[in-house]
Amino acid sequence: MRPVTELHDSRPSSMAARIALTACGVALAAMLLTPLAALGRSFDSSAALLHVSGQVLNTSNFTQNLPTPGAALPLAWVSLLALVATIVGALGRQRWFWITGLIAFLGALGSILMINRELADAGAQVANLELRRAAKVQLRNFYAGGGMNLGLFLPMLGGLVAAGAGLSANPAWWQRLNRMRGLLVPTSAIALAVLVGALIVLIVQPPMNDSGRALGAWGGWLSRADLVYFVYSTLFAPLTRLQPLLDSLKLATPLIFTGLSVAFAFRTGLFNIGGPGQLTMGAIAAMLVGVYGPESLGWGLAPLAVIAAGLGGAMWGAIPGFLKARFGSSEVINTIMLNYIASGIFIFLIGSNTAPFFGRQVNLPIKAPGDEAQSYELHPGARLPTMIQVLNVGTPEQMKLSLGWLFALLTYVLANLFLKSQRQRTLIAAALALLVGAVTWRVGVPVQLDGSQLNASFLIALACVGIFGVLMWRTATGYALRAVGLSPKAAEYGGISVAKNTILAMTIAGMFAGLAGTHYVMGGALDSYRLKGNMPVNVGFDGIAVALMGQNTPVGVVASAMLFGTLDTGGVDADLKLDAINRDIVTVLKALVVLFIAAGGFLSKRITNPPPPQLVKAAAAGTAETPAGTPAQLASPAPAQQPNVARASEENTREGGK
Repeated sequence: MRPVTELHDSRPSSMAARIALTACGVALAAMLLTPLAALGRSFDSSAALLHVSGQVLNTSNFTQNLPTPGAALPLAWVSLLALVATIVGALGRQRWFWITGLIAFLGALGSILMINRELADAGAQVANLELRRAAKVQLRNFYAGGGMNLGLFLPMLGGLVAAGAGLSANPAWWQRLNRMRGLLVPTSAIALAVLVGALIVLIVQPPMNDSGRALGAWGGWLSRADLVYFVYSTLFAPLTRLQPLLDSLKLATPLIFTGLSVAFAFRTGLFNIGGPGQLTMGAIAAMLVGVYGPESLGWGLAPLAVIAAGLGGAMWGAIPGFLKARFGSSEVINTIMLNYIASGIFIFLIGSNTAPFFGRQVNLPIKAPGDEAQSYELHPGARLPTMIQVLNVGTPEQMKLSLGWLFALLTYVLANLFLKSQRQRTLIAAALALLVGAVTWRVGVPVQLDGSQLNASFLIALACVGIFGVLMWRTATGYALRAVGLSPKAAEYGGISVAKNTILAMTIAGMFAGLAGTHYVMGGALDSYRLKGNMPVNVGFDGIAVALMGQNTPVGVVASAMLFGTLDTGGVDADLKLDAINRDIVTVLKALVVLFIAAGGFLSKRITNPPPPQLVKAAAAGTAETPAGTPAQLASPAPAQQPNVARASEENTREGGK
């Protein structure tokens, strides 16, 4: 069996052909066995379902004025025929099957666009109908709920995958795709988790039918297939609307902090399970500065509170680091025990106004008056603004969100691409991005928002992402930390202090987790600017799942945190719209993702961790025609060198996933 990295001929590799074959086979089955689209959907998920055969199964109580599919059906058939051609091409490993895969993608995309246009036209014509206002609103919402279904989504995805697999025969494209190899494990884990979750939905949720007619076996299957798509489209719906997206980012912010904490420790060979305790101590430190710091400092009090939060978490992380370095005790056990101690301190400070002390009752000044366990409110200068306040360049009556950050980001990416030959391209790109962002900051787009609790701690989290990446991969300190994580004995032999770097790693990891306290205390994420007893410290444990999902890379941590935040936000809507589905499905999906990633062995190591390309090409060339007088061993690495090659490949994979 040839791995994807072999380039023995100009045809796509056998592995690429199998990937295209699998993707297109699943897509073809989806087109034939599931609905193409919903021509309308009521609030409780009953819908008018369109099949590729042209059949419309209406499970809703709306029986009139259904939109026509128009050109969507011919385009869907184009996609179907292109999928068949791609399967034939993949079976013969033909060079052209990437073209038919692309046609399948474009056909499905065009069909989706046509469906959406028909639904928009039907919604616009509601105003001309002779109906009561409530009925018009209900009918308009019915059309707005329609759109693509599994029968178009999977062919679009399958065609795109097949096109990429076919293009891998081109060396330039192969190099591009090979750099994204680190995404295979989390992507496969998500796909498997979604598949198992779909089976759970099919088992626990009965098909929706408000039509009053018997569906039959075929109609029942189409309704159940639609239900699976409806659940997942609801879970991921926050990505398509601004207000839910902000809510998702609010939930993702503390996960970024705690995910960075766990990932940083993982990179150095340590397992930081003390996120809850470090977060708690960071929140306590931020509260102490924000409440009892000098109010005369004004807005200068906020940076001090942020620094205090980082120091509080760093101190709580340094303790198990010191115990590990000095006595060799397990950081797992120590961090778990420190979680309980931090919880005890937390309850002691805000649980009561008095405490017994050697037989006397001592008054405690931390807890605010009242029955609720909470501190006094922070001074106004110690509070973090919301992201709406930061990005708003309009007026309170007419809100306009600045686009300067978007222009700055595009400038940074393009500058890095065009300045590859420059040694200081990162600094130049950053300077250009800041300049463009400052010039275009007043350019904004009008929006309608009901408010959001997403606050500036999100910017602090993004700054921590940058600190993680620069420190770990751009400094000598980061090299030493990674060396200790890969092989402590080898690092010590090379003159690196294992004890010093162990303490430093746990200190920095604790700092990241401690800064998560700014989100709850200084950012008002719990509806008030104070330390409260209902602070969800369990996000410290969720950071483990986020780090695993993100492959212990800073960018991966951000992506996985946003994924989990999106699922948590979308789970609320799924709970409202379906009786047998509640928010526990989100917990099940996250658990399945972590399970499949932790399993680790479901993907071939030749795919996820192949040898460097230059070794593959050298081995292939040496096997084909070894020059006379040259030992055959020079064409491929010696057996004794294999561990070093694997280790180098692993390091390249990790650096490529940043």
